[in-house]
Amino acid sequence: MRTRIRAASALLAGVLTTGFALLGIGPAHAADPTGMTSGFYTDPDNSALRWVNANPGDGRAAAIRTFIAQTPAARWFGNWSGDIGAAAGAYVGRADSHDKLPILVAYNIPNRDVCAGHSGGGAGSRAAYDAWIAAFASGIGSRPAVVVLEPDALGHESCMTPAQVAERNAMLKNAIAQFKAKAPNTWVYLDAGNPGWVSASTMAQQLVAAGVSGARGFALNVSNYFTTDQNTAYGNAVNSALASYGYTKPFVVDTSRNGNGSDGQWCNPAGRRIGTPSRRGGGAEMLLWIKIPGESDGNCGIGSGSSAGQFLPEAAYKMIYGY
Repeated sequence: MRTRIRAASALLAGVLTTGFALLGIGPAHAADPTGMTSGFYTDPDNSALRWVNANPGDGRAAAIRTFIAQTPAARWFGNWSGDIGAAAGAYVGRADSHDKLPILVAYNIPNRDVCAGHSGGGAGSRAAYDAWIAAFASGIGSRPAVVVLEPDALGHESCMTPAQVAERNAMLKNAIAQFKAKAPNTWVYLDAGNPGWVSASTMAQQLVAAGVSGARGFALNVSNYFTTDQNTAYGNAVNSALASYGYTKPFVVDTSRNGNGSDGQWCNPAGRRIGTPSRRGGGAEMLLWIKIPGESDGNCGIGSGSSAGQFLPEAAYKMIYGY
């Protein structure tokens, strides 16, 4: 039944797209992936769950399993993912088989994390990235998904030359176009930083230059700690600025680690707390766990000596209780 419903939805989307094109009013948006599934997907191989399964006798394991490892959250894909088409396809295929909506993060832009450097790397060239993102979109195909596109990519433009910014914007525009063409039931949210980084008016300009008009919307607070209310106010301010360009966009907020808000530090600050689990609504179009609580931001703060993405059980455990 589910397959027939999705086939009908895809057919309807195609009819609408063709009809709108004939009328000269532009293509239809992707079908609503949240309406095609029964809830968000929990990655069965997330870093918190791997640690719990490897340390069943640890006194922190039960709490980490209950409050973090079993909460639906995103899986990040980058140059460590191998064949990206196969990796993305397998992941969304497993989610689809459970009638769940997967959250994926595309994190492979050249000169990734150019300002901070903790998560440096990415594709080696524009051509390599264009091929990678096309395969990513093809791997998802017609199955429902949510994709957060390139965290920090716009926020880090301050560390780039005008030529590098122009090239990055071209890559982001192409990425959005690839998902629109090859993954019709995917909602793509272009990362737009957080309330403590770039002014709303400047971020709106950057979003426009990077082609957000073709995406579902934008993502806020990825891997950061600002409260949902702060992000909602910032997202609304960005939309007020976008309105001068003739449109506004839905936005999502990463709530994985914002339960105690921000203390002004972004790199493994102490005293943070997990936030609202992934859900529709809540001030934004969706509140999503995009960063797994307990995964290090890099060699800094309470994660001194760790590398970005490394799971830190003590940090995770304290984040459950907010100390």
